[in-house]
Amino acid sequence: MTQPPTSFDRIPELALDWIAQGRQVAIATVVSTWGSAPRPSGSQMLIAASGEIEGSVSGGCVEGAVVIEAQDALRTGVPVLLEFGVSGGDAFSAGLACGGEIKVLVEPVGAGIGAGQGLPLDLLEQLVSARAKRRPLTYEVALNTWVRFLREPRTGEVQIGIVDEAYIHTHEPPLRLIIAGAVHVAQALIPMAQIVGFDVVLIDPRGAFATPDRFPDVTIFEDYPDDVLSKIGIDHRTAVVTLAHDPKIDDPALEAGFNSDAFYIGALGSRRTQGQRLERLSARGYGPEQLRRIHGPVGLDIGALGPAEIAVSIMAELVARHRRPR
Repeated sequence: MTQPPTSFDRIPELALDWIAQGRQVAIATVVSTWGSAPRPSGSQMLIAASGEIEGSVSGGCVEGAVVIEAQDALRTGVPVLLEFGVSGGDAFSAGLACGGEIKVLVEPVGAGIGAGQGLPLDLLEQLVSARAKRRPLTYEVALNTWVRFLREPRTGEVQIGIVDEAYIHTHEPPLRLIIAGAVHVAQALIPMAQIVGFDVVLIDPRGAFATPDRFPDVTIFEDYPDDVLSKIGIDHRTAVVTLAHDPKIDDPALEAGFNSDAFYIGALGSRRTQGQRLERLSARGYGPEQLRRIHGPVGLDIGALGPAEIAVSIMAELVARHRRPR
């Protein structure tokens, strides 16, 4: 499967891909912010020795200076901690017009193990493997000695930030969107979700609908949702959206969502269809608290017409629910 068009949340995975292609790379990470910083702590950018970049640490303000420092770090194998503020008083006269301040850690990858050297390749491989298994893992690096390790997250600790001269970054599993129904709305929704950074899983037992030609670069299961979801699971970083307009396909996916930590559950259909859906699920024993989890009709009410506009409304509601959970 290819990478989505933008990979802001896929920097570890993309770093391994670039290294496999024979490139020398460094990872730049925002480790702390103050004021109106354009990108939050944990934001990352990948830099190749030849100058290619992916991701962002500031939205464009200081990327040029970070690239130059990253290329120097790749030559020496030594990480560097950069500071940028509104004054632009650093060596490259790069500053943040928004008035904030950020610290950016630049780490060459695969430069060796030990003090004063870069991020070991095996550590990056372990991190990527954990993310692929949807297992949270914390990366910790001492900013005074460059000693690094991976560990299980601790309850109640800071997930991303600097604590006692160490940068802590808990990598959560990638966001995931499970879609039941390989219909025309899904064709518009999936590219949007991939750009935002969602892994997409498409489920539909109808082989004529769920084809790689209609849905390239997507994980497709030609089966019913209850059979698939019992195997792959649904966690707190997962959204479930049903689009099939067929209760035999939609309802099992909704029921699987009820019995999970999914952060969003949505179902396509008119208000009349939603009423009938609630009656069916209520008859199956689901109570008001579970039924209220369904966003139906799915998506923000923007007066959407046609598959593309409906997909925009769904994507907007997904982002809103993820960023501003109630």
